Amino acid sequence: MTTKKSAPTPANPAPTTATNVAAPAAARPREDFPTSGHIGRSHHESSPWFDPKPRPPAGAPNVIYVVLDDVGYSDLGCFGSEIRTPHMDALAQKGLRFSNFHTTTLCSPTRACLLTGRNHHSVGMRYLSNFDMGWPSGRGAISHKAATIAEMLRDVGYGTFAVGKWHIAPTDEASAAGPFGQWPLGRGFDRFYGFMNGSTDHYHPELIEDNHPVRAPDSPENGYHLSADLVDQAIRMLSNQVSLLPAKPFFLNLALGAGHWPHQAPAEYLARYDGVYEAGWDRIREQRLAKQKVMGLVPEATELPPSNPGVQPWAELNDDQRRVSVRLQQAYAGFLEHADEQLGRLVAFLDKTGLRDNTMIVLLSDNGASTDCGPEGTTNILRWFNQIPDSTERNLADIDDIGGPRSASNYPWGWAQVSNTPTRLYKGYTHGGGVRDPLIVSWPGHIADEGAIRHQFHHVTDVVPTVLELCGVKAPEVYRGTPQLPIHGTSFAYLFGQGEGSSRKEVQYFEMYGHRGIWHKGWKAVTCHAPGESFELEDWELYHLDEDFAETRNLAKEQPAKLRELIERWWAEAGKYDVMPMDDRRDLLFRPRPKPGSIRAQTRFTFYPGIAPIPAESAPLTQDVSHRIAAEVDLREGDEGTLVAFGNCNGGYSMFVKGGQLFYVYNRCGEMTRLASRGALPLGRVTLAFEFRKTGLLKGVGALLANGEQIAEARFETTMRRLSILPMHIGRSGLPAVADEVTDAFPFSGRLEKITYELGGDRDIVPPDGDID
Repeated sequence: MTTKKSAPTPANPAPTTATNVAAPAAARPREDFPTSGHIGRSHHESSPWFDPKPRPPAGAPNVIYVVLDDVGYSDLGCFGSEIRTPHMDALAQKGLRFSNFHTTTLCSPTRACLLTGRNHHSVGMRYLSNFDMGWPSGRGAISHKAATIAEMLRDVGYGTFAVGKWHIAPTDEASAAGPFGQWPLGRGFDRFYGFMNGSTDHYHPELIEDNHPVRAPDSPENGYHLSADLVDQAIRMLSNQVSLLPAKPFFLNLALGAGHWPHQAPAEYLARYDGVYEAGWDRIREQRLAKQKVMGLVPEATELPPSNPGVQPWAELNDDQRRVSVRLQQAYAGFLEHADEQLGRLVAFLDKTGLRDNTMIVLLSDNGASTDCGPEGTTNILRWFNQIPDSTERNLADIDDIGGPRSASNYPWGWAQVSNTPTRLYKGYTHGGGVRDPLIVSWPGHIADEGAIRHQFHHVTDVVPTVLELCGVKAPEVYRGTPQLPIHGTSFAYLFGQGEGSSRKEVQYFEMYGHRGIWHKGWKAVTCHAPGESFELEDWELYHLDEDFAETRNLAKEQPAKLRELIERWWAEAGKYDVMPMDDRRDLLFRPRPKPGSIRAQTRFTFYPGIAPIPAESAPLTQDVSHRIAAEVDLREGDEGTLVAFGNCNGGYSMFVKGGQLFYVYNRCGEMTRLASRGALPLGRVTLAFEFRKTGLLKGVGALLANGEQIAEARFETTMRRLSILPMHIGRSGLPAVADEVTDAFPFSGRLEKITYELGGDRDIVPPDGDID
């Protein structure tokens, strides 16, 4: 028989008079605990409470953005192209094509619009994220007054994933040191895998996973290509969520590098277009327009505008010019077809998991086709950045490398014109070739007439309000304590159920580099701006786009009142959306200047082993300035390898030890200047240095030193303003290597203590005769 024991008496019993009894501290009201819960002295006297998880409305779809890069209006098969894009075409068959869809005319501004639903000047992205222009409209980052679609959807319970190109964070903040507030994880995404700048090498990419740099998982020798890697990563992210949280919807922003330069694809994809482009760009352009008419994308009466300035008739090219031009276009076509195949794998994943029917896919290009090269195209885009003329002979010498790891190619202007068929001009301009782009929206079972075309005008700012409407989500008026700009776009969800009638959008302005345009109820006024010229006196053109798809009939003289009305409307819209001040500077691309306080504004840098690759726009700005690079090492017999390297085989510099000698190799787009030390290097602790003394504009004298003693010297007759778009490495080489003497990453086998950079103060000192010897 057991005896029930009474509870022990406390050593210091609490007073029992009601006036003296205080409520337990835990039972007092707490701001962090809901009133429907209760905490007593023990769990027997307490009521638990669990915070409800945010959930979107029942039936809210998954959403995938697929963002192509520099892909022109006619480049997809379902928009008239001979390029094979069967998986993108299949999306159109289960959705809608938009024939009258417009973007901004550059990548960063379009992406800012696509993610916020606001006009790009209003959110701080008037130009590329590579530059803070000093204006509220041009900070190179998205204002926190404009929550992204990822931020809005995540707050209502979506999983959010960004894969591929970002390019909407200041690029001087894209190093491993951050700051990270404008990186994808700082703007509403749960996961990120991709690259931060406007482009990257697709065989040796500059990769970020979440908030840290990573190396590519494989090599091109083993079949690695970034487009495939990006889709692999997207599938992995989605697989994790749908396996573990199947009821949770997702938003994926898949931003492929295709078809931005460099145009790179496995050789077999280029070979698929053997014999296709020998017909030439004039004939291919005609064939695409004919297909577009049959498809109903453009009116039957549409005519091709005259060739853009600088595009030579195909018949006037010689055999070598044609041969190079054909190969450059094959690289682009193969690149895009290869990307299409990767997208097909993602859609197959959705089919396998039963997610396809409740997943809305929005596929678009960010702007028209690019002319970032000379009229003949290039095998090395760095020549354009450094204003080094391309030539058929130079490109012909590299023809076998086109599309491969050693190539950084872009096609001739004639093929860019074909990409934009039937519109005028290119990326960067506010004519149709810059701003009219393909759009496909696919959502099986939710579109009345799948496979149809919608001809109503819409703009990239309209995507976010469409998604919000279909997901049953309202844009917040205040987000994280910050009052929000209203959504500027107009939902086109109404077009899922009807094809007729006018667009619900009434007006849209455009501006880039001072080029301007405005669309209003079927009419468009547009102007090309010459840098430095008056914004008040330039000529405007007038087109009735509802009747003149390709902007071929300028009605400015016939209807001056309509033109004046649209010009005045442009100024009103510009004032409304923070376009001022007008800024037509294009030399920012060619003469990089760091903003005050940025990493690149420093004049002394010290780098230690273990540092991640340093993005080009966080690397020391050694161009056209005296400078010193010093490596402190502990050198033993037989030690060799790379001390520092910036760039790759297309341009940059490398300092390395090999065969007992110190080398510095400067690669000016394939033209090499080499310094090699005389005699054996000292062993033990030694300082190995390269010193450059500026003697004139983009020229100088370089020397190698060991413990302060000069061991080599050479003149640099011409150097570069833009060294590379690829990163700088400490203790190893980038790939393919800057110097021919290096065949792999060539890591330094000795002990590297640190690398120090010191920059002089003579960057802007150039006497009238251009020489300061």
